[in-house]
Amino acid sequence: MKIIGLTGGIGSGKTTIAKMFEALGVPVYYADDEAKKLMNTSIKIKNKLIDVFGNETYKNEKLNRHFLANLIFNDKEKLFKINKIIHPEIDNHFNNWVKKQKSTYVIQENAIIFESDKQNNFDVIITVTAPKNEKIKRVIARDNSTKTKVLERMKNQLSDSFKIANSKYVIYNIDLEQSKLQVQQIHSKLV
Repeated sequence: MKIIGLTGGIGSGKTTIAKMFEALGVPVYYADDEAKKLMNTSIKIKNKLIDVFGNETYKNEKLNRHFLANLIFNDKEKLFKINKIIHPEIDNHFNNWVKKQKSTYVIQENAIIFESDKQNNFDVIITVTAPKNEKIKRVIARDNSTKTKVLERMKNQLSDSFKIANSKYVIYNIDLEQSKLQVQQIHSKLV
């Protein structure tokens, strides 16, 4: 079974593309969603986060995402600490999930494959990209954010050109019908 990494910058449409692969019967693991679930359900993660960031990390037994986001947003050292706690647990969870799959290949949708130096964990990497203005527009609409906030988040990610140069396939996600065709072409190569 091949392990495929699907990545791209904020607003590129990774999830939209992942759902297109799912529609073709490909199992997709959404790393960010699973991380959020594990941060709320894993006692091990919860205890480590509280040890490092304090009791305010959880409020009413739920992860205090706003508190955590404010802590790590512009602090690379704290971001490194949280990643060191969560990434090994996600890797274990993903590996167990893979063992249960019965397909030719599976996909892990993950925005920070390159940023977390995980590119060697995958047989193939697919990068999803779109024009910068389109990505900004999508994130503002999706998150009810501001252009300034979106640009700040983009600044913390590696450039699309880096991701493209280090990926086997690239999906230019501008027009949904064209994106579907690109997904189908890649799918037929992977099976």
